[in-house]
Amino acid sequence: MKILVIADVVARPGRMAVMEKIADLRAQYAIDIALINAENVAGGFSITPAIADEFFDAGIDLMTSGNHIFDKGEIIPYISKNPRLVRPANYPPGTPGKGLFVGEVRGYKIAVLNLLGRVFMPPVDDPFRIAEQCLKSVPEDVKIRLVDVHAEATSEKYALGWFLDGRVTAVYGSHTHVPTADERILDGGTAYITDVGMTGSYAGVIGMDKNDVLNRFTQVPAKRSGHAKGTVWICAIVLDVEEKTGKARTIERLRIEHNLAD
Repeated sequence: MKILVIADVVARPGRMAVMEKIADLRAQYAIDIALINAENVAGGFSITPAIADEFFDAGIDLMTSGNHIFDKGEIIPYISKNPRLVRPANYPPGTPGKGLFVGEVRGYKIAVLNLLGRVFMPPVDDPFRIAEQCLKSVPEDVKIRLVDVHAEATSEKYALGWFLDGRVTAVYGSHTHVPTADERILDGGTAYITDVGMTGSYAGVIGMDKNDVLNRFTQVPAKRSGHAKGTVWICAIVLDVEEKTGKARTIERLRIEHNLAD
C-alpha cells in the first residue's frame, strides 16, 4: 500500500496548494491513505472546523498537529468529536481530543500517533514514555502505525526514531518547516525522516511574511506575522508499506513547486 504524508501546511498558500493538488497526487502515486500536519493551516496558527472539513472533503484522510493546535478556541469542540484530527498525545490528561488514532480508513487498519518534543519546546510529558504507553494500547492486528514527532531538535527526533524502530511503520518529523534529506529505512524496517518540511510559501520565513518576521526580531513590540506570498512548494513523503507486516519498503521525499490558481 502507499501512504502520502504532506508536510506542515502553512496558511492560505499551503492550504490552497493541497486542495488543488491532492487529487492529482493521489492518482500519480497510487495513494491509499493521505495525511497532513494541519497545525498551521489557519493564517499560520491552528485550524478551524470549516477548514478541517474542507481538507477531509478534498481527500485528506487524517490530520496530525502540534504545539499550535489550540491557538484557535473554536477547534476545541471539533477535535473533541473528530478523532481523525489528532493532537499531541503527551499533552496533560484531560486535554480535548486524542493523541492516538486507531481505526479503519479506506479499508485499512491504521494507527496514527502524534508526539511533541521537549527540547526547545513548551513543557509536556515525556514523549518516549507516552509513545510506549500508546503502542501498548494498539491492537496487534493493526500493523500500519505512523508517528508524527513534532519537535525542534534533530537529536530528539532521531532518538525517537531508533526507540520506535521495528515497532512502527514510520517515524517522521514536523515543526521546523525545513525539509531534511535523511530519509531512510532503519534497521528494524521503520521508515524515518527528521523533518518532512513545509507546504506553503517559501518567499518568507518558515511560511510567514519576511518583513513581519524581521520586525519581530528587530523591533519591540511587533505584530504577529502574516503569511508569506509567492513561491509555493508542497513537501511530502510517499511510503510504500507491506500491509501484512506494517514494515516500510521505501520512503520517497517529494518537493513540488506549485503555482496557485487565480
